[in-house]
Order: sequence, then C-alpha cells, then structure tokens
Amino acid sequence: MHTNSVSRRSRRFDIIAVGELLVDLISSDFADNLHEVKDFKRLQGGSPANLSMNMARLDNKVKLIATIGQDDMGEYLFQCVDQMAIDCSQLYRIELPTSLILVTRSKGVSNFEAYRAADYQITEAQLSPQMLRECTIFHTTCFGLSREPARSAILIAAEFAAKEGGQLAIDLNYAPKIWPDQDKAQDVVAKYCSFGALVKVSDVDWQRLYNREIRDRTEVIEHFLALGAKEVCFTLGAEGCFVSNGSQSLFLPSREIQVKDTTGAGDAFWSGYLTAWLDGVSLEERALAGRKMAELKLVCFGPLPAKVSRSELYTDVEGIV
Repeated sequence: MHTNSVSRRSRRFDIIAVGELLVDLISSDFADNLHEVKDFKRLQGGSPANLSMNMARLDNKVKLIATIGQDDMGEYLFQCVDQMAIDCSQLYRIELPTSLILVTRSKGVSNFEAYRAADYQITEAQLSPQMLRECTIFHTTCFGLSREPARSAILIAAEFAAKEGGQLAIDLNYAPKIWPDQDKAQDVVAKYCSFGALVKVSDVDWQRLYNREIRDRTEVIEHFLALGAKEVCFTLGAEGCFVSNGSQSLFLPSREIQVKDTTGAGDAFWSGYLTAWLDGVSLEERALAGRKMAELKLVCFGPLPAKVSRSELYTDVEGIV
C-alpha cells in the first residue's frame, strides 16, 4: 500500500459477500454452445464466492454468506472456500440440491444453463445486525438478488449496512434466464444503487438489463450515478474499462494476453479494484489493480493460485487515458 493512501481496514471484516456459491461445470474445450460440449470440468463457482476467494488470496478479511445443499456437491464447495481463510460461519446447508451451472469455455462471453435450488435460500437469520456493523464493504450480485427469499434479506441487510457506515458494492451480472422479470430487476438495481453503491457493470450486463445498445460510454456511467451510485466501473471486455466517480473519469485499455479462460475474469477485476479501494489508493490505481487481477485470471484455467501478493496490484502504471 502506498504511504500517501488512507486504509479503510478498521473493521472486523474488510468485505462481506452475499449470494451464489455453486458448482460450475465448464466445458473442457472451447465451444459456442452447450450442444457441442462432450466433457465438463467441475469447478467451484458463483460470483460472490469467486470474489471472496480472490479477496482472500489478496489477504483481505473476508466473510461469505451463501446457502448450499447437504449433498456431495455442497461438501465439495464448502471445502473449496473453507481452505481459503474465509469466514464461513453463515454458510448454511439445507435439504435442497446444491445449485449448478453448465458453462461453455469461451474467449468471449460464455454460454450457460443454470440448475438452481439451494443458492437463493438466503435468509435474514444469516445477516445479523452486529455482523453488518463489522464490515467495511457489503457486496452482492444481480444473481443473488434474482429470487426470494434472498432478495429481501439482502436488500434489508444492505440498507442497514449503509446506514451503519458500510460501503455497498454490487456486480450487475444480470441475465434474463436467471431473472426473467426485467422491470423488477431494474427497480431492485435502482434501490441498491440509491444506497451509494460501488457498481461494476459490463457492456453485456448493460444490454441485457436495459435492452439498450451503448451509444456513449458516459451514458452508462451517468445512469448509475444518477441512481445514487458512488462510483461506477464499466467493463468493456477486450477493450478495457471506463471508471468514474462523477468528479473524475478515466479509460483504461486492456493489454494483449493469451486468454485461457474468461470465466471469473470480472470477479477477479472487481477483487483487485475493491482491494485497492480498501487500501485507499487513487481511482487510477484502483482501475490498474482491477486490470492486473483480471489479467492473472484470464491466463489461468480455473482458479488462481492460493495467494497473490497485494503489492503486485500496484506494479502497473501504463495505459490510463
């Protein structure tokens, strides 16, 4: 961490991530659709869980709140996250199957099919007021908010955490097949942003959620700032990312690398970005840290190594526009 930065690490948890922990069955080979796939590789998945794992790799204090089944896949997922020094005390196991997703390995946007049961059975009992007072960042996703009872439990907890001085964050990983009621999704996103959230949204997320082509990058940023978001990271895949807090905006182009697996790259970006936010560094350095973590993930099939040095996030200085 830079000496002129101000750390935001005074609370018990640097981040509490709430939402989906599930099994990804990813095609062994690159494929455009699931019909073409012959073999799948089992991996731990779910955006909040991926984020938690990456935040733990960067030596953050992490708590994951999710629900899995009392089955073999649930045991597999528990072991994946438990070995990463993540607080799993509110990881509930219930008598429903663990959720799983079939995913195509892709160099662009992956195709997927979700089979959901346990993941959205998150309740208020998992989100105590005392725990929420002890977190610096409270994070969730559109996937996590897509069904009840998780939606109401997360929104109530988010509003409370914000009132207690916590910083909300959200990954708008919206997909119509996960959340068919688009109007409801837009309303929930607007409410969450109104609490002053840090927002990560991709070009694909934007088009899926609002059915609007991107005419101007600033349109996307201004939309979420107008809803009450504090800061917006608009990721553009192979192009790079556009970041703004209203008073300052910048574009960071991507760099050419040998892509092996895009699954989880957005979660890796956000883990780098939020870690840098916790370290109190500048907007530019947060964007660079996000890009660095995304690059580390893109060149790796499956999860990242057990540890990533936080100092590695701040080695890049090139590319800001």
